Amino acid sequence: MGTCEHVRSLPDVDPEARTPQGCEECLAEGTRWVHLRLCLACGHVGCCDSSPRRHATGHFHQTDHPIVRSFEPGEDWRWCFVDELIV
Repeated sequence: MGTCEHVRSLPDVDPEARTPQGCEECLAEGTRWVHLRLCLACGHVGCCDSSPRRHATGHFHQTDHPIVRSFEPGEDWRWCFVDELIV
């Protein structure tokens, strides 16, 4: 596990305040996902890169929000898209 400068600038995100029951875009499109990722900058929930639509990565490209964490039960790892590191 590494560290990156982006970790220091993360706001406090309360995912429970707005978390849907799955990938926000997949729910709207009626498509399926494999695993979920939570954006630590804004609380957006998107699907992983193993999912057909890769919405978490798409959210990063649209917003430049650098870090997501797994939103799967029992997992707490975080990924920085910019530095391509688990942080």
